[in-house]
Amino acid sequence: MLLCSLATARVCTAQKLAITMDDLPLNGSLPPGVTRAQTTKDVLAILRKGHVPAVYGFINAKRLEGNADGAEALKLWAAQEPVGNHTYAHMDLEQNSAEAFEREIEEDEPSLELLDARDNWHWLRYPYLHEGDTVEKRRAVRTYLKAHGYRIAQVTLDWEDYLWNTAYARCVENGDTKSVAWLRSSYLNTASEFLDLGREQAKLIYGHQINYILLMHLGAFSSTILPEALDLLKKKGFKLVTLEEAESDAAYDGDPDVGLHDAGTLLDQWMQVKQIKYPEHAEKPYKEIEAVCQ
Repeated sequence: MLLCSLATARVCTAQKLAITMDDLPLNGSLPPGVTRAQTTKDVLAILRKGHVPAVYGFINAKRLEGNADGAEALKLWAAQEPVGNHTYAHMDLEQNSAEAFEREIEEDEPSLELLDARDNWHWLRYPYLHEGDTVEKRRAVRTYLKAHGYRIAQVTLDWEDYLWNTAYARCVENGDTKSVAWLRSSYLNTASEFLDLGREQAKLIYGHQINYILLMHLGAFSSTILPEALDLLKKKGFKLVTLEEAESDAAYDGDPDVGLHDAGTLLDQWMQVKQIKYPEHAEKPYKEIEAVCQ
């Protein structure tokens, strides 16, 4: 159920929301003839036109090795938007030790230092949103982050937008405009569903609305669907802010402090820890996206 419908948006208090982008310089495949640099340029133009506050792009420096296109894409991004640490090679903390994960954080830093002379890059986004399958791992990494001046870029809203990137590239290559149209509608329907779900989760956990942090990915579909995604956020009554402002909310001071497997967003983690039943909601169309244009 919408908290702020179009008819009542003027009398609703907008929730603050920060947009963040993962997996720079690129998530998923590209359609033929499309470059990482061009995709990045298009997305940056959309953000600028929409007057979107600073959007942190979380990078995996390994994707730059031998990739001039990726390097150019990151230079373009960093000239307009801030960057943060997503580990060197997108390491899964659940499959590795805390010590190995910490080394991955350090390996990503030289590229961040080159990209951001302002030294605003001490934010970590956990790959896969995995913060540790044991409480010992979780605590060890958090202790490391605090000692090295990092803040955790949490996520409270996510509809797994990356699912559509490679599917879109396939459909464009096949010239399948009907399937591209389905990708657009399914993306926006899923986004709407999970924005509403996140708001319901926050109300169940905290008893009130919070500032939100949205996870998105820089991919082939972004430059075509992002304007509509921004329109959807506006229709839902969100006010776009920076990551710093979003995390000023006391909701981000808490830590579930448990080992969790594939836990998801911070809200998902608290739902598990507090054993709160999920509201009814439609599931993401995983199978349909995987099958389209194959």
